[in-house]
Amino acid sequence: MQIKRLDKAPQDITYYETWDGPGSDDLEHRMTTQHVEDVVQIFQTPLTGHYNWDYSSADGRIRKLYRLGKELNWNADFDVDWSQNFPKSEQPMDQNFNPFQGWEPFEKLSDEEKLRFGWHNLAWMLAQFMHGEQGALLVASQLASCAPTYDAKLYAASQTFDEARHVEVFTRYLQEKVGMMYPVNPNLKVLLDKILSDPRWDLKFIGMQIIIEGLALAAFNTLKLTAKDPLLKDIITLVIRDEARHVTFGVNYLEDFVSTLTQEEKEERAHFAFEACVVMRERLIATEVFTEFGWEPEQAREQVLASQIMAQFRNLLFTRIVPNLKRIGLLTDSVRPRFEELGILQFENLVDDGEIDWAELSRPLYNEAS
Repeated sequence: MQIKRLDKAPQDITYYETWDGPGSDDLEHRMTTQHVEDVVQIFQTPLTGHYNWDYSSADGRIRKLYRLGKELNWNADFDVDWSQNFPKSEQPMDQNFNPFQGWEPFEKLSDEEKLRFGWHNLAWMLAQFMHGEQGALLVASQLASCAPTYDAKLYAASQTFDEARHVEVFTRYLQEKVGMMYPVNPNLKVLLDKILSDPRWDLKFIGMQIIIEGLALAAFNTLKLTAKDPLLKDIITLVIRDEARHVTFGVNYLEDFVSTLTQEEKEERAHFAFEACVVMRERLIATEVFTEFGWEPEQAREQVLASQIMAQFRNLLFTRIVPNLKRIGLLTDSVRPRFEELGILQFENLVDDGEIDWAELSRPLYNEAS
């Protein structure tokens, strides 16, 4: 075992040899601990845990979500057909959603470089999902300890396993099918650090279950429509099932808890939720890819921000977050103007995840992804 400790997150792209030929399934078995170097960064957290000595279920909705999680577990080794190989000679995403079409620095690229950009852009996007899922894995494991109620502990434990599968499946796709992995985006890292290091368990719920997972759920649904690789679509379909339960759990659990807070405590959490939304909007800017292609990052950022397609995409990602914040009582009068300035307050009256569609969440697992 080799462990390399860093003071900050890596900043370089990691490249992998893709294994698409005969015998590729044996790669994992041929590797030993001598082939792996674990690169870690330490974070400190003043976590306050709770025993629960009651062991009774006070909320049927949360317990039912926990049962669904047990029933609908999937296995990345058996429920995903890894034999599918999308050709590297094709763009992996629908180019109608490329904000750089017509932009001079992009149009100056050769066809080969445009293709390379498409794969790098996908690699960056999936890497951020993967890093976010690791953050969710760590937060869920914390919630199993610090959530005060019995049902919440059980659900957090089941979610921890869900997040482990998500990290596993995105990592495998990036390593075996894409062949490269981007480092964590600094904006996403800042938010993860804040959530992981804050001692308040409910702030962890708000940051992860409502903001990060809510945004990821909307992004996954969009990626499912724009990705061309059937394998990636299958993976996203399976992940969406889990994420929908996680967000629904967060809304239902927090709705009752937030109502017990003082107005001052509500305002503090409402402003945290707003700031988290601001950070997550910036997390959508692939600055690291711009640098890889020699573009001036701020000019490329302005192009993304000026793109009507990307503006619609960024706003679409908040169609779940804003209604959910309103449902749990964190869209207060003091933050409403700030959400208005972001252009996303318009979504406040859309359907939230507090009303549970049990038929949708209970659909059989098998044959759905194909």
